[in-house]
Amino acid sequence: MSFNLLVAALLLVTTGTTYCDAPAEFQFNIQDPASPVAEGVINFHNNLITLMIGIATFVFYIIIRCLVLFHESKNGVAVPFIHNSVLEIVWTLIPGFIVASIAVPSFALLYATEELIDPETTVKVIGHQWYWSYELNDYSEFKKLNFDSYMLPEEDLPVGYFRNLEVDNRLVLPILTRIRVLVTSVDVIHSWAVPSLAVKLDATPGRLLQTPLFIKRASVFYGQCSEICGVNHGFMPIVVVGLHPAEHFFYLIPKLGLNKLEATWAILADTAVPSEKEVN
Repeated sequence: MSFNLLVAALLLVTTGTTYCDAPAEFQFNIQDPASPVAEGVINFHNNLITLMIGIATFVFYIIIRCLVLFHESKNGVAVPFIHNSVLEIVWTLIPGFIVASIAVPSFALLYATEELIDPETTVKVIGHQWYWSYELNDYSEFKKLNFDSYMLPEEDLPVGYFRNLEVDNRLVLPILTRIRVLVTSVDVIHSWAVPSLAVKLDATPGRLLQTPLFIKRASVFYGQCSEICGVNHGFMPIVVVGLHPAEHFFYLIPKLGLNKLEATWAILADTAVPSEKEVN
């Protein structure tokens, strides 16, 4: 059984729910949200579509009503009609109220995508032609975690993995943690986009952009570069793995070249790794 199928089976057994965190064949709906901003975006989208359907229904009803009642066969002689002040005020104010009702939640979402509240960890994302680089410098007192992430070629793709969406090095992040994502580029403009997390940030050469990220559940999230950046633009996938903070802690231990005792001591003391004499 592949890793993706194993994760899906585990979620189904433990929570009774499976989530859509990757593109699916003939998909029409949005991927399932995994962050507060993503939930807000989907709720705003659903409410806006409902409002648009109501407005379109009303407008088409008025149009059809006018075509039927004012047809030449029923009204052979046109009646002079100058204006109606009350009606003009009403049809000016109502659209204004509708636009205002749309603007309020829209500005709230826009503010949420920019607001950083005491980030607990920072991830730097660097776009290249045509791969991603990641830097996690919060653990620099132990070891700098820098790695490149290339698309996995089809001949190396395990059974059950997504073609053109899997990478050789995934970005593993803790869930339920306030994360700051810094995005930049070294050559041309890219765009780091993960739909389930509602993250889409341009990677611009010479500029460092940031966005908050808060992952609410453990899963594997897939994305792609969303800015045309050259001949291999379609081959810059993004894979983010969300792990529980405790699991993420043990995932980092071998990456930092530590053993469990040293890592636990360093976390509890909130200092650098002690020497062997201090441990003994």
